[in-house]
Amino acid sequence: MNSKLKGTLCGIGAAVSYGLNPLGALPLYDQGINTNTVLFFRYGIAVVLLAVFMLFKRQSFSVTKAEARILIILGILFVMSSLTLFLSFHYMGAGIACTLLFVYPVMVAVMMTAFFKEKLTAVTVLSIILALSGIGLLYKGDDGNVLNMTGVLLVMLSSLTYAVYIIIVNKSPLRMSSIKLTFYVLFIGVLFIVAYSFTCDEANYIQMLKTPETLMYASILALFPTVISLLLMIVAVHEIGSTPTAILGALEPMTAVLIGVMLFDELLTMRMAIGMMMILLAVLFIIAGKTLMVNKITMVIGKLGHVVVKHWRWKL
Repeated sequence: MNSKLKGTLCGIGAAVSYGLNPLGALPLYDQGINTNTVLFFRYGIAVVLLAVFMLFKRQSFSVTKAEARILIILGILFVMSSLTLFLSFHYMGAGIACTLLFVYPVMVAVMMTAFFKEKLTAVTVLSIILALSGIGLLYKGDDGNVLNMTGVLLVMLSSLTYAVYIIIVNKSPLRMSSIKLTFYVLFIGVLFIVAYSFTCDEANYIQMLKTPETLMYASILALFPTVISLLLMIVAVHEIGSTPTAILGALEPMTAVLIGVMLFDELLTMRMAIGMMMILLAVLFIIAGKTLMVNKITMVIGKLGHVVVKHWRWKL
């Protein structure tokens, strides 16, 4: 398997896995579990799984001081991205939050151009315009009411920290296995969440998960949008680069929206669907580059729109 295909497949797998965040988080919220607890068990279970795997493979846990500094930065960035995203679920539907999160590929493209001199092509500029226009359509919620500004700002902060995380993974001198890197990023995340919880009020202290059901949902969060997503993302970044990996994240909001609509009765309006299609079109432009004709891309979006309109009742 060549590098481009391997990286693309890993990028797709990482995006779909990360889009499963609502599948574990929303049921825990419904049972009164606070955000700090959700993230603590999400990261904690993942750290245990990775540690067991490293011991089984007899991988070294040692890191140099230089590596430790970079890992601390990565850990803080990732946990900040997760914390702000999960907090935004309290202010808006998870599907919409995860769709707004998709602005991070635009941030990656802009930062790679500004700081690493990547060429900003006409296709990339068009994609940025389409993505921002799509986000503009998503900015209004049900019945035309503007989405909660706190929720929007939380998602934008989540996007920014995740974009910086991806770039550092690509550009840093770290030369360790993806499993070891992920272990330390999540381990630092656990320490951060514990420390942060002590700065919150009592309602946001870390709670115990007392039922098999809550442990199951926490395990889903630990496995899919955490361990699997991070491992695949690291491989994708190393194989195809930061910008293409970020762009493949188009599947994240689609996965989250489908879960929100099908499992949690979230409303999918025509305006929201058009906004998501514009974001996807922006992504497809960047992925296609000069290799695909615009009419082929438009055909794909048209077919997607036909399927969505056929299978859902719309509220304008």
